[in-house]
Amino acid sequence: MITEHVRDAAATAFVFGFFATSWFGWAQEAPPKRWRPVLIVGSVLALLTAAAGALLAWRHWSDGTAFDADTSPTFGLVVGIEFAAAAVGAGLLALLRRRELTAPWIALVVGVHLFPVAALIDYPLIHLVAALVTVVALAAVPVARARAVAVSAVVGLGTGGVLLIAAVSSLLIALLAY
Repeated sequence: MITEHVRDAAATAFVFGFFATSWFGWAQEAPPKRWRPVLIVGSVLALLTAAAGALLAWRHWSDGTAFDADTSPTFGLVVGIEFAAAAVGAGLLALLRRRELTAPWIALVVGVHLFPVAALIDYPLIHLVAALVTVVALAAVPVARARAVAVSAVVGLGTGGVLLIAAVSSLLIALLAY
């Protein structure tokens, strides 16, 4: 589950921590009241993890990285496809008046896009994150309906939780390698 480069693990902690905060925020659209403290704590922990990851990545910026002249353009292409798929799907869902499905759609796109990212930068932990985020996206609608909870709350809590755990794991990997 370990990446070869401290900088990449630290940067992953930053990115996953930042996006975990976003997902916990999206979950606060209409969560059950008892979830609010968990979402707030998750957001704060994710933000702290992102800050620590950013600082550590900055300190190791001159160290090695999986990103080079070959991987960087491919990474950009994967992220571009992710953004396009997310935007087109969200637009179609809005046109179809199914906006409640936007959060799981975005989570599904994020989960699927992480598979090639994991292979590209050779960081096995990201494969696990990809699988878990994809499962959260696919399970969110039936779980939300079964529990009479907003879909955004379920997918936001689940995706935020996966990303927070991955961010903390990446931060620990970076710190232990340091």
